[in-house]
Amino acid sequence: MPNRVPWTERTFAFDGPVGVYPELMERLRGAPARAEELARSVTPQALTWRDGDTWSIQENIGHLADLEELFTARLDEIMAGADSLRPADMTNRRTHEADHNTRPIEAVLSDLRGRRAGLLDRLETLAPADFARSALHPRLGRPMRLVDMMLFHAEHDDYHFARMRELARRFRPSSPRR
Repeated sequence: MPNRVPWTERTFAFDGPVGVYPELMERLRGAPARAEELARSVTPQALTWRDGDTWSIQENIGHLADLEELFTARLDEIMAGADSLRPADMTNRRTHEADHNTRPIEAVLSDLRGRRAGLLDRLETLAPADFARSALHPRLGRPMRLVDMMLFHAEHDDYHFARMRELARRFRPSSPRR
């Protein structure tokens, strides 16, 4: 696989129409099913295998669930008219401390499904004009509309799904567990 662009080095245009929010909701809605399908397609050993210091498939799924709290908090900030969004914890402390590999995969998947459903329930209650509301994204240093935040979140999902697929391809039962 070619060298991937690290998440923190990616740039975004955020110039798409606000009216794409229904399609972005569908992308966000699909993440739990994608995670469940991936988890079913590999062995339990592959789910928790770490390639060096990187997260396992199961930890990546847990990370997606962990970040729902950040999205929800930022949604609250946009809806309250905040000038800027709270920064993400770029150390990912919550994911590291959650120790997702010691939990049953069913619990990790359930967390993602439940938290994502809660987020989507919130988004479903908004008026179309709400998706144009914006606030400054602290790391990117530019305004981000709610529709842009949804795109950013969906792209983040895809970034981690690509990594999980890579891990699934690279896992070999004889690989040392780390």
